[in-house]
Amino acid sequence: MAVIDERDTVREEAPPHGAIGMSTAYRISDAALAPRTMEFRRRVLHKGAAIGAHPIAHDEVYYVLSGEGEVVSDGQRATLRPGMTAYLYEGAVVGIWQRGDAPLSLVIAYPNPAPARRP
Repeated sequence: MAVIDERDTVREEAPPHGAIGMSTAYRISDAALAPRTMEFRRRVLHKGAAIGAHPIAHDEVYYVLSGEGEVVSDGQRATLRPGMTAYLYEGAVVGIWQRGDAPLSLVIAYPNPAPARRP
């Protein structure tokens, strides 16, 4: 078991996939012992920030904690508000943009590739 305080994982950085604006990243699963088979993160997209559109090779989940965002998956767009989830499917081109006046805080979860097995 790993018990992780998100405060120990926080850093300010540009969001992935385009470096659009700035964000506060909580790379929570990075503190778990390797090898691990999933990622679990929180990211706060500051005003005007986005995780740019990118293809995914796995299913991925965006769960909104606060703020408002616009998610895209293969050109289909939807507004997300607190308590809403976007379940994104393998093979799609996805991204999410902060909208409105408040920062967009979301949890992101997705699988890691299986670790290589030793012969």
